Parts: sequence; C-alpha cells; structure tokens
Amino acid sequence: MTSVQEFEKTLDQSDKSVASFEDRSPLRRIQHFLHSTPAAIPAIVLIFSIIVFGVLKGERFFTAGTLTLILQQIAVVGILGAAQTLIILTAGIDLSIGVIMVLSAVVMGNCAVTYGLPAPLAILAGFVTGTVCGMTNGFLVSRMKLPPFIVTLGTWNIIAAINYIYSANETIRRADIETAAPLLGLFGASFKLGSAVFTLGVIMMVITVIALWYALNHTAWGRHVYAVGDDPEAAELSGIRVKGVLLGVYGLAGAIAALAAWVSIGRNGSISPSWAVTDYNLQAITAAVIGGISLFGGRGSILGTLFGALIVGVVSMGLNMLGADPQWKVLLTGVLIITAVGVDQWIRKVAG
Repeated sequence: MTSVQEFEKTLDQSDKSVASFEDRSPLRRIQHFLHSTPAAIPAIVLIFSIIVFGVLKGERFFTAGTLTLILQQIAVVGILGAAQTLIILTAGIDLSIGVIMVLSAVVMGNCAVTYGLPAPLAILAGFVTGTVCGMTNGFLVSRMKLPPFIVTLGTWNIIAAINYIYSANETIRRADIETAAPLLGLFGASFKLGSAVFTLGVIMMVITVIALWYALNHTAWGRHVYAVGDDPEAAELSGIRVKGVLLGVYGLAGAIAALAAWVSIGRNGSISPSWAVTDYNLQAITAAVIGGISLFGGRGSILGTLFGALIVGVVSMGLNMLGADPQWKVLLTGVLIITAVGVDQWIRKVAG
C-alpha cells in the first residue's frame, strides 16, 4: 500500500507538459495555408497580373470596358474549365470535352435550323448529346476500368469525326439562327452596369461556378467526389459508390459542355464544326491546372479554375495591348502550367 502511495506522489510531481511536434517555421505555415486554401495562389497571381499590366498600360487597362471584355472572352473556357475540374478532382482527365461542346452546338443548330424543331427542343437535344457523350466516357472509365486519358483520347477522335460527318462540314450562319431560333443566341445578349458591359454568357459562367462550388463544398455528393479522387479504394471501403460517382461526374461534365455550347453560339453568332480544331480541351485543362486543381485528384477549388481562366485572359489582353508577339502568351502560359504543377507537388507534401 505504501509503495502505491509513493508511486502516486511521484506521479503528481512529474512533468505533465505534452510534447509538441508543430513546425512553426513561416515556410511551413505558408505551406499549410495553401494546402487548406487551394484557390489562394491563383487569386494572388491574378491580382499580381492585373497590377503589372495596369502599371504598364495605366488607365487604359483599368477601364471597366477592358476588364469586362476579358470576362466575355473567357466565358466559354470558364464553363468548360468547370466541367474539366469535376473530372480532374476524381483523378481523371477528359481530352474530349471540347469536341463534345462542338457536337452539342452542331446538334442544337441543325435541330433548330435544318429540321425546324422549336428552339427549346433543339437545345434539349444538344444537352442530351453532351450528357450521352460524357456518360459514355464515364462508363468506359468506371465500368470497363480503362484509363481516362486513353478513353477520352479515343472518344475525342470518334466525336470529332461524327461532328464532321453529321454536319457535312457546313457552317450554320448567324442570319439563319436569328430567323429560325433566336433563343440559341440568348447568351450573346448584353447589358450595361455603368460603363461596364456584361453578357448573359458571363453571368451564366459565374452562376455555374458558384453552383458547383456549393455542391462540391456543402453536399454529400461533393465530399464523395473529393474522396474518390483522393483514394478510390478507401472511398469504396467507406461505402461510397465509386462507379456511380464517376459515371455521374462524367455525365454532368458532358451536360456542362453542352451549356458551354449554348453560350458559345451566343458569343460567336454562327455555328461551325471547325470549332473542333480549336484547342478548347487544352484551354479548359490549362484553366484548371493554373487554378490550382491537382492533376492527382482530390484537391483544389473550382473557384481556382475561374481564377485560372481569368489569369490567361488578363495575360492575353495585356500582351495584346502592349503589342507583344502572340507567342509570348503561349510561352507564359506554359511557364504558369509548369509552375502550378510544381507548387501543387510542394503543397501535397503536407498531406504526405
């Protein structure tokens, strides 16, 4: 009994402080902050880019007209980037997202102008086309267990060929669209707020990003998307239907690509199957990567994708106003992509 009492007395007098392993270095704190706030870096780069070109061009760059013109120019890529973000968050990639958009636009135009269907039905047909294409990718990835890169590289070729065969490589003119189905050009409509000019396409891009941000951050579906991208096996063991999540994400991405098609009709006025040669796929991936979306899946904010698209838009507009060679835009975009991937690797060491 005495020995027990002596033991308790000794225990009471012992040091009760808990060992701390926290790394309080400023660099480590920054690393943790960026890991928990993935949209911070693209936001900082965007502000820096605006300041740099603002200093170089002065008041001419900071006009409301210039800044809103940038928004108009990135509306289509911003929406496509949002679709690409969903897929990259699941540790996948979709090289066909751009041609899905083009085929959806061609279907909308032909249904309304060539077949004489009411505009709402033509638009619905375009959305069905985009969703089916996306779900086809999702089926091959989730059910057949094929690599997303290979699957979407293959469907890029298939959908591009279908686009040219179906359309006979004919452009649907603005005048025909305005006569048969003016609703197709809805998102080209603009309105003024002071000296700033906004289009409905810009508003739709912002609404799309905000809606997806809410879904990804405040719903069970969003948590499942991140979980599947981070570790699909662990997600499966925790009760998440991984195959269903993947199928749904690819299908939703296809539907968003169809929305981008509708917006692009409003912006361009006409519908051309030759849009397929434009690198919409790479532009969407670029916006997502520069926006801090990890190519390894499971990390990133869709707001970052919007910032990424804006960064490319600001750099492009700034260089144009400076009269620089267009290849400087290509060079700077490449530097930004490599830098973004390098920073992502550095930040991911926190999770490791």
